[in-house]
Amino acid sequence: MVVTGAGRGIGAAVAVACAAEGALVVVNDLGSSVDGTGADAGPAQEVVGRIRAAGGTAVADTADVTDSDQADALIGSAVRELGGVDVLINVAGIMRDHPLVELEPDDWDAVVRVHLRGTYNTSRSVARHWVAERKGGYRLINTTSGAGLTGSPLKPNYAAAKMGIIGFTYAVANDLMPYGVTANAVAPSATTRMNEHKERSHVAAESAAPAYLYLASEASGWLTGQVIGIRDRTIRLLARPQYIGEFHSDQPTWDMASVFERFETEFRPLVDRAPENPHETAARSLPSLLNDVRDDR
Repeated sequence: MVVTGAGRGIGAAVAVACAAEGALVVVNDLGSSVDGTGADAGPAQEVVGRIRAAGGTAVADTADVTDSDQADALIGSAVRELGGVDVLINVAGIMRDHPLVELEPDDWDAVVRVHLRGTYNTSRSVARHWVAERKGGYRLINTTSGAGLTGSPLKPNYAAAKMGIIGFTYAVANDLMPYGVTANAVAPSATTRMNEHKERSHVAAESAAPAYLYLASEASGWLTGQVIGIRDRTIRLLARPQYIGEFHSDQPTWDMASVFERFETEFRPLVDRAPENPHETAARSLPSLLNDVRDDR
């Protein structure tokens, strides 16, 4: 098993929990800061130490998953060290939160690169191994976020990357199904170093581990192409995006007056009845959000 971003937070909790159940774990973590700068081998080594102290088996790896060559080396090393890789859990991520009007291209690129390209790099590498081996029973588990599902303000880069991971997971589930691969995504919510200054109540990272454990197990072979949401002691199955209303024209061309009217009569009631955004900040004004960002600095 390979777990990326496993030096801290949810990744560490998942790696430790899987090892406790007997998994042989490669603990991958570059050891960067929250914004993706720097590198430190310490976090991965510390988690490996915890696992070994509890009687488990783990090796540390500090590959940068945004680099395709390093991602290939990570999977290749795991195959050699563990005798194979049946499970890949992608958790690695960073944050650079800004409202859109203050979001610089470098901050966009850095976040999308770690979350989305990093997930692609490791998934592609392990998929090549699985397709060649053709043993079946493989598990790919990606990490998305409610920030993408609800459109959290201050996070257009993070939200875009996390929603991209959902689309990627759907496609890979279909793409790799003939090879005995299941691909699912988890949207966890927990207090980690990435959000601890914003959380109003502490939610332990360990609360996310059971869902990851199930998806990594042989028992989950029936489940693929799905998104699992986690909030403290609640685990949810999310519906795939679906059309909830429609109207059509009986004529070859649209009558624009009719289009305007039917948006109001057909779609507006559906939107008005939709569940409210659970993120309180979504209802706040842009000036207030900008002030918060400046205060954080």
